[in-house]
Amino acid sequence: MTSAGGTGAVTVFHAGSLTVAFDDLEAGFTSAYDARVTQESAGSVRSTKKVTQPPHRAADVLAVADFRLLRDDLLPDYGDWYAIVATNAMTLAYTEDSKYADEFGPDTWWDVLAREDVTVGHSDPAVDPNGYRSLMAMDLGAIPFEGDALYDEAARDAMKANATNPSSDEVDLIGQLRSGKLDYAWGYESAGESHGVQTVDLQPEVDLSKATSAYAEHYAKASVDAGGTTYTGSPIAYGVTVPSTAEHPEWGARWVEYLLGDGQSALDANGFVALDAAVVPESHADAVPDRVLAHASVESSLGPMAL
Repeated sequence: MTSAGGTGAVTVFHAGSLTVAFDDLEAGFTSAYDARVTQESAGSVRSTKKVTQPPHRAADVLAVADFRLLRDDLLPDYGDWYAIVATNAMTLAYTEDSKYADEFGPDTWWDVLAREDVTVGHSDPAVDPNGYRSLMAMDLGAIPFEGDALYDEAARDAMKANATNPSSDEVDLIGQLRSGKLDYAWGYESAGESHGVQTVDLQPEVDLSKATSAYAEHYAKASVDAGGTTYTGSPIAYGVTVPSTAEHPEWGARWVEYLLGDGQSALDANGFVALDAAVVPESHADAVPDRVLAHASVESSLGPMAL
C-alpha cells in the first residue's frame, strides 16, 4: 500500500451505469492508496445537481454519463475543467423469461416493444441520461438516415406509448428486469457485462455510439424536454471532473488519475469503451491537475463534438 501523503478520503458521485465498474475501481484504488472512499450512485443529472443546487453538497469526484452536464451545468461556477473518458452505446436488456424473448433481435426489437402486452422501462429523463437517450433512440429509428428509416412513425408512437418510467437510473431498471416486473429495459451496452443480462445490438443510427459528423448530425435531430431542460441527441461520451467545491481535491485528482491509468481495465471489463487517452478541452487545459493531464490529450473537439 502506498501512503502518498497519508490517509485520504474521497467522495465520489457517479452515474448509475458506472456502479459496478467504480466498485471494481475502488477495490484497486484502496489497494494502492491508504484512503477511505465513499460512493453515491444516481442518474447523472441528479448527481450533477447535488453539487450545483442547494444544499450544494461537496464531491471530490463527479463522473457522469453525458459530459455535456459538466460543460453546460457545472462549469464555470462549480468546476474548472473536465475530461472525457469513455464511450458506450444504447441497448435493450432482457432475460430469457422476457415475453417474446425468442423473437427478439436486431431486426425485430421495435416490433416486440410495440406490443401492448410487453412491459418496457426506461429511467427518468429529468434525472438520468438513460431516460432522455431512450426516448431519443425511439425517435431516431423513425427518422431517415442515408435515405431510409428503420420503422415508421406509427411503430415509434406505439413503442413510446408502451414505455414506462419506473425508476430513476439504470441500476433500478436492471433490478426490475431481473424480478420480472419488466420484460425489457433500455440501457447501455455495458449493462451486459456489468449486470450479466442479455442485450441486443441496436443499429448505429439509434444507439448514439458513432462519433462521426454524419451520425452526429442525425442524432441531433432528436431532442427531449425534461425537467425544464432540452437535451439534444449526441454521441455518448462519459465525463469526469473534480468540482471546485471539493473538500479533498488532491485525493479527487488522484482518483481520476487512477481511473485514467490502471483503472481503465475496470471500465473495459465492464463493457465500456475507454479512450486510449482521456480528452480535455483546450480552453480549460490550464486548470487540469498535472497528474490528470499526464494521462490526457488536449483537444478543441472530440470528433464532431464541441468541447
